[in-house]
Amino acid sequence: MLLDLSEEHKEHLAFLPRVDSAVVAEFGRIAVEFLRRGSNPKIYEGAARKLNVSSDTVQHGVEGLTYLLTESSKLMISELDFQDSVLVLGFSEELNKLLLQLYLDNRKEIRTILGELAPDLPSYHSLEWRLDVQLASRSLRQQIKPAVTLKLHLNQNGEHTTKALQTDPATLLHLVEQLEQALEEMKTSHCRRVVRNIK
Repeated sequence: MLLDLSEEHKEHLAFLPRVDSAVVAEFGRIAVEFLRRGSNPKIYEGAARKLNVSSDTVQHGVEGLTYLLTESSKLMISELDFQDSVLVLGFSEELNKLLLQLYLDNRKEIRTILGELAPDLPSYHSLEWRLDVQLASRSLRQQIKPAVTLKLHLNQNGEHTTKALQTDPATLLHLVEQLEQALEEMKTSHCRRVVRNIK
């Protein structure tokens, strides 16, 4: 699977051939640090002074490299696919090998960092439900007022939580239709591609 880099990312990465390989390796270290601790403008300003360029240029170069490494790590693309992906950038053979080495050295750590950044959402455990129907009241002798009560059991971080919900059947049917529509949409090629990129 090849990476599909936008023109903006290609512009950001176009700065890399203008610097020597030691600087690109340092940018790779900064890119991994960027994932771990976030952006640090002081590092960009210091590197910009040393290279006699604007700090925005350095920041864009690091962000472009970060995107290249994270997307490659997310998709766990092979060495050959990575080389083919950076080949379209028109870099020298030496720079392509350096980028490949950066990817191979850091992909496990990047996947670990990305896994830690993912939100820990509750997961489904079980569901209990009950249908209540009010047939009459003091003021209305013949009324039918159905209500569906749901008890949703969830797991999150090894802890069990329970949510109680109550709705009328029409709203529940609408909810079921929307969920079925979402499941059908998950079968489209676009959604499968998005899900594959998230993993």
